[in-house]
Amino acid sequence: MNDSDPSVRGPGATIGAEAADRLRAIAAAHPRPLLFATVSGAHLYGFASPDSDYDLRGVHLLPAEEVVGLEHGPETIERSSLEGGLDLDLVTHDAAKFFRLLLKNNGYVLEQLLSPLVVLSSPPHEELVALAPACITRHHAHHYQGFAARQWTLFDKERPRRLKPLLYTYRVLLTGIHLIRTGRVEANLVRLAAEAKLGWIDDLVARKVTGREKETLPDDDIAFHIAEVGRLTAALERAAAESQLPESPTAGPALHALLVRLRLGDRGRS
Repeated sequence: MNDSDPSVRGPGATIGAEAADRLRAIAAAHPRPLLFATVSGAHLYGFASPDSDYDLRGVHLLPAEEVVGLEHGPETIERSSLEGGLDLDLVTHDAAKFFRLLLKNNGYVLEQLLSPLVVLSSPPHEELVALAPACITRHHAHHYQGFAARQWTLFDKERPRRLKPLLYTYRVLLTGIHLIRTGRVEANLVRLAAEAKLGWIDDLVARKVTGREKETLPDDDIAFHIAEVGRLTAALERAAAESQLPESPTAGPALHALLVRLRLGDRGRS
């Protein structure tokens, strides 16, 4: 990271210098050593509202005595708080749990690992990024199909319907299609929509970005979105059926070796 640029930047997304400094301070004060911390959620997806919270995600490392003894340390550390004007949602997993999730076709943790909005990094983080392609399989489609269905259900049951779960539905479907077709992660909805030539999504994003976190959608638009979500769901199913991605991840042995090395004390922290 360039120390002369205090902001956190990624393709299609930027977090301002003040928020970036606070996020770095929060990561540095984490109660367990972190392998990395990145920003996920609406800031990564390209449709953060002025009142959106900051989803800080990462991997912490428990010492060996909190893993092999009778008293185990926390596999997951979560905190939601308002800190110095920053609305924070923090979740980190111990390395073992995170590695297991990577090997279970979990697109959510894959996106966290590969988020370009990096708050804190380390050599083990770089190793994990290099191993990420060997974690991707055709069965990641199931993750994105299920995630999209849940977001669409949330969108459709509320009155008035909120824009946020609709944007999440489109983001998840387009990310899934892109991943299954190319083997690469792209989580930014603006970039995905441009690639898919869905210019009308820009209007939805603009309404969210300039509005509120709970921005709503007129009922007149619903029939169009029902048809589009159905079309993209079918496209994801076709992509999965035609995918040349492997059936199973191949990163297991390398992740095991990295975890053993980390537990034995080589934490690679600079």
